[in-house]
Parts: sequence; structure tokens; C-alpha cells
Amino acid sequence: MKFGVHNPSFVFGPDPAEAFEGIRTKAQWVETHGFTWFSVMDHLIQIPPVGAADEPFIEGWTVLSALAAVTSKVRLATLASSVAYRNPAHLAKIAAGVDLISRGRLTLGIGAGWFEEEYRQYGFEFPQRPAVRIRQLEEAVRLILAMWTEPRTTLHGKYFHVEDAILEPKPVQRPHPPVMIAGGGEQLTLRVVARLADSCNVFGDPAEVRRKFGILRRHCEAEQRRYEAIEKTIVMGLVLARDEAELAAKRARLAVPEPFRGFAGTVSEVTDLIGKYGEAGVQLFISSAFKNDAETHELLASEVIPHFA
Repeated sequence: MKFGVHNPSFVFGPDPAEAFEGIRTKAQWVETHGFTWFSVMDHLIQIPPVGAADEPFIEGWTVLSALAAVTSKVRLATLASSVAYRNPAHLAKIAAGVDLISRGRLTLGIGAGWFEEEYRQYGFEFPQRPAVRIRQLEEAVRLILAMWTEPRTTLHGKYFHVEDAILEPKPVQRPHPPVMIAGGGEQLTLRVVARLADSCNVFGDPAEVRRKFGILRRHCEAEQRRYEAIEKTIVMGLVLARDEAELAAKRARLAVPEPFRGFAGTVSEVTDLIGKYGEAGVQLFISSAFKNDAETHELLASEVIPHFA
């Protein structure tokens, strides 16, 4: 089991101008405390389960490129870029640059997109049918992989078009940076994962995650792809405390909602839960601390991760 940290919020204090200082400090701490992964949300406004829409929020690839220059070991990713927010050929170019700056530490996290309000605010077209967005995702990933690996790329697709396009320099990683496809749709998304992805990211309790992985295995068999070649990951919101009394106090202080879309628990409870995810097949557990609660990740590093060394 490997461990990562996902950054759900850019609020690190009262001054929004200090947002990058906060995330830089966090990422540098993460890579020296037993974590192998650091990801940022690729949204343009905050999403409803995490915070208010008008809270300060930095564009994902901007901050990722800056983090690439101020970290040295941790793998960096978006979790996840919506296929609609950038022309995928342009995204291939952006991602290649981040891979170069980081010296080969990028994972491209990408998904079909879902936050309709964000699409509306920024003028992106939002196909109402999920199947359309997933087909856009598949075509975009094929285009990105071609841009990363071919001298010149021509694609006349249903959704995207490039003509004899050059992408130089290529990414540092060979044959290309890993692609993580986020989402657990059983009929379409996991089939795209089986066809194209190096990593998947799904949601659910351990039993649900095990079931999703079983469906992914069947898609891999149908696509003649090795199931073992795909890294299995989850991301989970966490509130962590040493014991029940400290947990109750923290829940009150942070105003943790009920129900909480994540897990609030003690060190022993979180250790047990992560063990169950490991038994279900999860290889990378990515934690997202509610309201950037630093103690949650400090306890994860000092009290939980050693159980899985």
C-alpha cells in the first residue's frame, strides 16, 4: 500500500495571496513524510462538498507547474482534469511541460467532468448525457497519448481535430506519463480505463470498491489487457484524531457536516479501514484532509502509515 495526499482547498489562512505559500509548504512536507503522491483538484471554482463556491481557488495546472519546480520526489497529478476545460492537444502540451519541469513525476489525472454549474459559469458546453462526456474523454486520451508519442499527430475525431501537430519536447517519462482515469461508471468509464489507463480512481466503501475492481477485471479480459497493469487507487476525505474525545472536539471545531462525505475517525479506526481497502485491492490510498487539517496528515504519517510499511 502506498499513500498520497490530495489538496481539496486553497484556504490556508485569512490572506488569499498566501495560498501558494500554503500549498507549497504542504507539498514539501508530504514528500518528506512517507507519501508518494500529491494531487490538486482541477476546478475553477470550489465544489459543493468541500466549500463555498466563492472561496479562493487556484487553477490546477498553474499550481502544479509551480509545485513541480519546488518539490523533488513526490509524484504530482491533477485529480482530475475535466475533458471539457482545455483542448486536449493543448492539455497534452501543458502536461508535457509539467513532466519536464518535474523531471518525470507527472501523472495525468483526467475525467469526463460533472460540475454543470462550473461549465455554465465559464462558458463550457455541458453535454447532458454522461455517455457523450465519456466518449469525449476516450477520444481526448487517445489524442493526448498520440501527441506524447508520435512525431506529428493528425486526428479527425468526432469531438477533437488536430492536423500534423508537433509536440516538442516530449515528456520525460517513457513511453509517456501515466494516465489516471477518475470515475467508477461500470459500463463505460471502467471500460475506457481497461482500454487506455495506467491507473484508475474509484469511490465507495471497501465492499463497493472490491466490486468495482471485479468489473474492471472483466473489462480488461474483454479488451485483452492485463488487469495487473492498472494501478488501483481511491481518494477519501479524512478527519483523523487520536481518540474519541479529540475526534468529537475536532468535529465541532471544523464544523464537519453530517453526513460527512468521507471518514471521520480515530487512528485505530482509520488504520482498520485502510486495511480493508488494501484487502479490496487498493494500491494507493489518497487522503484529502477536511479543511486542510494538518493534524490529520501528521497522524496518518506517524501513526497509520507505519502499519503498512
